[in-house]
Amino acid sequence: MLTPAQIAAIAVKALDDKKAKDIKVLKTDGQTVLADYFVICNGTSAPHIKSLVDEVDRQLSEAGEPLIRREGLRSDIWVLMDFGCVIVHVFTDEARKFYNLERLWSDAEAVDPSSLPRP
Repeated sequence: MLTPAQIAAIAVKALDDKKAKDIKVLKTDGQTVLADYFVICNGTSAPHIKSLVDEVDRQLSEAGEPLIRREGLRSDIWVLMDFGCVIVHVFTDEARKFYNLERLWSDAEAVDPSSLPRP
C-alpha cells in the first residue's frame, strides 16, 4: 500500500512526464479532511490537459491506486482527480489564476516535489 506522499510523487512524475507546467504540491492534511496533498499544475490546451489526466490515471492505476472520481473533463479548463488522500488539479493558465488554489490554501505547506518519496 502506498503512502499519500508516494501517491503524490507518482502523480508529479506522471505530470512531469507529459510536460505539465508549474507543478506545485501542497500538504493539506493539517487544513482539511479532503486530502493529505493537493497536486496542482497547468496544461497548455484541452488536448494537453487530457493527456496529463490520462497519464496520471494510468501511472497511479498501474501502482494500484485507482481513481475514485474525476470532475471537469468536459470543461477543458479544470480537471479534478480524486485519489482519496491526494487530489490532482489540472488547469488552464487562466483558470488557475482565477481559482488561485495556492492562495485559497495558503496555510498549507508547500512541498518541493523532488522531496517526495518514490515508491
